[in-house]
Amino acid sequence: MAQPILRTDRLVMVPLADEHLELEVELDADPEVLRYLWGRARSRAEVEASHAERMALGRKIEGLGYWMAFDAGDNFVGLMMLPPTHGPDQPDDPSVAELGYRLVRRFWRQGLASEASRALLEHAFGTVGQSRVIAQTMAVNAGSRGVMQAVGMRHVRTFFPTWDDPLPGTEEGEVEYEITRDMWQRRTVG
Repeated sequence: MAQPILRTDRLVMVPLADEHLELEVELDADPEVLRYLWGRARSRAEVEASHAERMALGRKIEGLGYWMAFDAGDNFVGLMMLPPTHGPDQPDDPSVAELGYRLVRRFWRQGLASEASRALLEHAFGTVGQSRVIAQTMAVNAGSRGVMQAVGMRHVRTFFPTWDDPLPGTEEGEVEYEITRDMWQRRTVG
């Protein structure tokens, strides 16, 4: 199963492809977009390396990966993420995916991250057959935590990784939220 094009009321999400690299460079050029990830804009070389990693992760488990979101006017809205979990603080379990979103600043606070996330969760549980989806962010990232809560995820832990160059707010820790297939089904049925 290849990654499908996903649609919501206001968005069309197409699977990430090499043709989207310039949009990723544009997105990561805004330090506010990366405030809780890198704390700064990223260089083109850094974005190219991340793009290659995303493309590889997108091939790891069929149906999971990354999508570029566009509005009805074909304006680039952001990068939507549903790869298999990866990283030192995440489970190595092919039935678990990680939800993420990164929006162009002019599209913030319009409910688009929640709208896209609901579509990704429906895809994860209804199409791919994942058992669980997690999401992680800095504890101080109220916007991202609000999206996680809005789509029915629950807080499962706060943890304190060690960083070489910690960002402001790191002392509050990182948080992880989750939603299981059962939780999703109860939410969509009830």
